[in-house]
Order: sequence, then structure tokens, then C-alpha cells
Amino acid sequence: MTDVYLLPIRTAALIFPGLALLMFVPTAVVIYRRHGVMTRWRVLSLYGGVYYALTALCLTIVPLPSPSVDVCAKYPSFAHPQFTPGTAFADIWKEAHHRVTLNALVLGNSAVWQTVFNLLLLLPLGVFVRIHFRKGLIAATAAGLAGSLLFELTQYTGLWGLYACPYRLFAVDDLIANTAGAALGWAAAGPLARVLPALTTLDDRALDFHKVPFGRRLVALLLDMTGAALLTGAVAGLVFLGLGADAVLWVPPVVWVLWFVMVPRWSGATPGKHILLLKLVTRSGAKPGHGALALRAAALGLPFAVVWLIAGATLPNAAADPSALIQIAGGVGYRDVAHSMAADPAGGLAMLLAPVPCMVLIACCVQAVRTHPEGLGLHETLSGVRNEALPHTRARQGGRAEQTRRQPHSAWMSATEACATTRDRTDVERPQSQPRTKGL
Repeated sequence: MTDVYLLPIRTAALIFPGLALLMFVPTAVVIYRRHGVMTRWRVLSLYGGVYYALTALCLTIVPLPSPSVDVCAKYPSFAHPQFTPGTAFADIWKEAHHRVTLNALVLGNSAVWQTVFNLLLLLPLGVFVRIHFRKGLIAATAAGLAGSLLFELTQYTGLWGLYACPYRLFAVDDLIANTAGAALGWAAAGPLARVLPALTTLDDRALDFHKVPFGRRLVALLLDMTGAALLTGAVAGLVFLGLGADAVLWVPPVVWVLWFVMVPRWSGATPGKHILLLKLVTRSGAKPGHGALALRAAALGLPFAVVWLIAGATLPNAAADPSALIQIAGGVGYRDVAHSMAADPAGGLAMLLAPVPCMVLIACCVQAVRTHPEGLGLHETLSGVRNEALPHTRARQGGRAEQTRRQPHSAWMSATEACATTRDRTDVERPQSQPRTKGL
């Protein structure tokens, strides 16, 4: 029996790393937009929930029948859903062979353990709803019912049409047991929820110490680099078809200037920073000019310029005819590459190591930012252009973190305006016949 449960768990463990990698950037964008900061506890809680959901799904569909198996002929009874509640008790009595003993009714009864596992399947979901989302019993029960219904429909539809017939049984007793497990998990998480601080409280503490978190800026930069690269490829293809290969060499710098200079000057931020709710400002908080943005773009493009120069020195023909790169990428097989590297080991090694200087330079820049007293990078220090965080979608007005995100002089301005208003009101209310006395 243990193999039936260990195989789905191992399957989920193999799938999860790739899924987590694909989810990282979208997850970071959502968290930064909603909460302003991505703390390790929120990430751990969220990814723990994703891993649990993946494991629960695998437990309901794995092992999959072999493609050579005719599931309609092998599991004919599963085509008829079991809508009668309480059938599980009849199965338990049947598996016990009508014997009233502890071993027959509980310990050695597979129907009992199947019901227990159905109860435990969504128990962590109730814990997750209470700890992560801080929702009540009704929300946990509804989440359990929805999750269980999703699993049962997946089984009944033969993995949503992948198989002609279902290979597992749709049973209403499973819905009841799963939903009850989610409610039980919510109740069991009560002591833990009272001890652990809320995730919003941890977010506020992190925002107190980091006005613009490094990870938020890094994800925005990653989005900008990816967007600029995709735009460069699209524009280069159009230019190559319309103007020829010689004009393609001008596409990367033009797109770079457009993305990192013209768009921020017009809208106040690059597209990636707009997505992460950031804007670019000078030291005084003003909108940066073309010169500062150009200097910032030049510093950001330094690693890519290094790779561009190395590639130009290693592949001189490619610089003169960029179409050669397309021919190499599309028409050269691994055998041709191996023969070329055997004929010219130095040139082949240089081609393989071309991205290494860029990676080393980027790593050095990241380390410099992390060790800088103000958390500034080389492009920010040289250009004087900084990041300023806009209020995230769940910012709590008047909260501790919200107060720290205000401008440093805002509190002084408010106090000064209050004193001026009080002084003006006193001057108006003072009788005109009463002269002002001078100090002795």
C-alpha cells in the first residue's frame, strides 16, 4: 500500500523544482505589487502551499495507466459515479468480512485507511487557509470542497479527456471526507495561528528597513532586460527582411536607448519598473533628464557591450554578416561543431567562454549593490538616478511601513503648517485694541 502513495510523492518532488523556477518571476511580480516586499517567510509559505497542492494532485491521478491499456475495458464500473453518501461504511463492513474485531474493522481494513487518507489529503489546505490567508472556517471549508471537486472531476473525466474513460472512481464520500479534512485542518491550526505573527506584520517590518527592496529592483531589471531582448529580436528580424543585414547592427543600441532612455523620460520609468510599481527619480526627487538616463543606460549596458566586443573579436565574419549567425544556429549540427572545435580548440573555447565575462561582471555588480551602504549600483551612483517605490496595492494607509515610505521632510512640513495655522488663528482671534508686547 505504501508504494501507491510513495510514487505520487516522488513524482511531485521531481516536478516541483521546474515548476518553482517557471513560477518565480510571475510570483515575484504579484507579491511585490500586492505587498511591496517579498519576505522569506511569505515565499516559504507560498511555495510550500504550491508543493502541497502539486503533491495532492499527484496523489489523485498518479500512477497513470499505460497508453497500451484500454481503461474502458479494465475499469468499466468507474464510468458510473457513486453519488450515494455513506457507501464508505458499507465498503468498510464488506472489507471486514462481517467480523467485529480491531484488525478486521480498523487495522487491516483498506477501506478504513482509504477514508483516513481522504480525510488527511486536504487537511494541510485548511492549515494553509488559516495561516497564510488568515481566513475563517467557512473559507477553509469552501476551499476544501472546491479542491476536492476539482480532483474528483479530474478523475471522472479521465484526466480531462486524456483517457477515453475514467480510471478512478468519482465518489461523493470522497468529497465529504476531503471537505471535512480541510475544516479539521483549519481548527487544528488555531494554536499555531495565535503564536505565529501575521505575514503582513512581517512585511511591514521588512519595509521599515528597506525603502526599495533589492529583490524588487532586480526583478524589474530582469523584466526590462528580457523585454529589451525580445524587442531587439523582433525588430532585428523586420529590419533584416526590409533593409538587409548591415542595418541589423544598429538595432540593439537603438532599442536600448528607446527602452532605457526615451520611455523613462516620457513615462517616468521603464516598462519593467512600471510593472513593479517603481519610478525613476533624481536625488532631489525630480524627474531625471536625458543625460542622466543615458548615463544610467550606458552603465547598465556595459556587460552586454563586453560580450558584444568579445563576440566581434571571436567571430569577425558575424559582425560583417549577421545572417551567418542564423545559418550557424540553424544548419550546423553537433558533429560540425565538434570538428570545428577539434580543428581550432582556442577559437572553440573562446566561443564557449564568451558569456563568462558578462556573468562575472553581473555577479560583481550585484555584490557591489548588496555591500553598498545605501544599496546603490554603479549605474545609480554614476547617473544619480534612484528608484522610488509607489504604494503597493495592499498598502495600509497610516501604518508603520506607510509612514516610513513618506518623504523625510513630510512630517516636518506638516508640523510647520500646523504651527502656522495655529499662529494665524491666534492673530485673528486676538482683540485689535490689545497691543503686542515686546520682550524685555
